Amino acid sequence: MPFLTIAHSTRYAYRHPVSFGEHRIMVRPRESHDQRLIEARLDITPAPANLRYIHDVFGNSVAIARFDRRARELRFDSVVRMEHSPAGDHAVAIEDYARAFPFTYAGEDMPDLLRSIERQHLDPERIVDSWARSFVKDDRRTDTAEMLATMTETIRREFTYVPRYEQGTQSPIETLNRRQGTCRDYAVLMMEAARALGLAARFVSGYVYSPSRGEGRVGGGNTHAWVRIFLPGSGWVEYDPTNGIVGNRGLIRVAVARDPMQAVPLSGSWAGFPGSDTGMTVDIAVHLDDDTVPA
Repeated sequence: MPFLTIAHSTRYAYRHPVSFGEHRIMVRPRESHDQRLIEARLDITPAPANLRYIHDVFGNSVAIARFDRRARELRFDSVVRMEHSPAGDHAVAIEDYARAFPFTYAGEDMPDLLRSIERQHLDPERIVDSWARSFVKDDRRTDTAEMLATMTETIRREFTYVPRYEQGTQSPIETLNRRQGTCRDYAVLMMEAARALGLAARFVSGYVYSPSRGEGRVGGGNTHAWVRIFLPGSGWVEYDPTNGIVGNRGLIRVAVARDPMQAVPLSGSWAGFPGSDTGMTVDIAVHLDDDTVPA
């Protein structure tokens, strides 16, 4: 059971002193049976006049900072120490009625899943629909778990990962046409493909790490994005199409949302002379305790 230390630093720099509006910070991992916080510290420079924490509509922990002074630099430093319980695809247990696709969610679950099934992107030519349906076997039984694992691995294998530091995502159709994108783009594509098949899917923002020296991970050095899909019998299951991961092995959840814009790690505003903004730098490091890193 790995113990991790996650250091996440974000720095904004300005040529002249500027004032700051309200900032919302989502960097605190969600506590659950598979991830337990031991310590979490958030340092902000300059110190905010007021800092409070809330849980948003999805249960994510959000820090809200308000400022009363001007500065040429704004810095957010988060250090988290936690315990993580990785589980792979072997831990996915699906109810008998849902093991073969298609299936229908239970009546008591459907009202709460509907918004996560609704499509978020227009697909007038059914491009995403057709791609999603290509994973369904017409001539024989389609195994639900196998179908989703194959979709995850197909994106990892056939698409080219290209880092992009600007906010926002490509549309699923853009990602399919370009055959490349960031982890956010891949997550949105798989989320929409799952929804096209009538499955409930949510966007996840968090951190990725290598559980062992022999396992490389793409998407480190910045926040990472993947998908959760609701499967009867296992609940919300993690799928990371960037790395071809099924399950939470190497994945630390911070924010879960219906849409990527609801899971932005840091957002806010500033006011000052035009051209004052000289850029942003982000530094993220995930360290495993030496005695928890297998060879």
